[in-house]
Amino acid sequence: MRPEELLKAVDRLAPFSLSEEYCARFSHHDNSGLLINFDEPISGVLFALDLSKKAVEEAKKRGMNCIVTHHPAIFYPVSRLDTVQNGSLLDCMKAGISVISAHLNLDAARGGIDDCLMVGLGGTKAEQEMDVLSLGSYGKLFEIGARSMGEFLRGIEETFSTKRTVSYGEEPVRRVASFCGAGLDERALDFAFRGGADTLVSAEGKHHLVLAARERGLNLVLLTHYASEFYGFEKFYLALKAQEEKDGTPFALYREEELL
Repeated sequence: MRPEELLKAVDRLAPFSLSEEYCARFSHHDNSGLLINFDEPISGVLFALDLSKKAVEEAKKRGMNCIVTHHPAIFYPVSRLDTVQNGSLLDCMKAGISVISAHLNLDAARGGIDDCLMVGLGGTKAEQEMDVLSLGSYGKLFEIGARSMGEFLRGIEETFSTKRTVSYGEEPVRRVASFCGAGLDERALDFAFRGGADTLVSAEGKHHLVLAARERGLNLVLLTHYASEFYGFEKFYLALKAQEEKDGTPFALYREEELL
């Protein structure tokens, strides 16, 4: 297997056309795809949410010359390379490691990271979706079995393997709006409120949005960005591993424990 072949396998699960569609329709920016390509036979594939220096070191230690990330290894055009801002990129280039990034396409794909967040929170099917695309969506509104906020938080900690949650509000949880990653913005808050949600789940909440959620009577639960996305990224890794590892190329998953 070569990087271009692995790219096609990623595309079958999370079509890169979703990223292009999302950016065009909702004014986002992305840079998903094959971002570093040495066009050599793949000795092994490491999956990591981010192209961190630790992830690159793990790939080198395992003798793997390809990394698949969620967050783009190169997001905006790079005008210069140095070891401080671009150390992991330089390490990959020196070590001959190709990099594929699947970002907004994996967020929005059916069965992707945003869908997985909903399922991990106890939902089975979205009643409403905020940003609807041809082959997926982002932002979910769904019902779960009624439970106390304490029960809801304990379930999150167990399912998402995280101890770092911040919660506001103590009302019972029944109708949830969720947005993976840094999805809490004014549009998401309005979507949750108009849909009759009692609880909103996302990450990286700014103070004015926390205040606005509470003033509208919404419970708010904030995971770390990493925890809200690693759960679904692991599902993606397992699905791709099951399909593609059969040719003998080893696949492995790397997690940054301190970020969960």
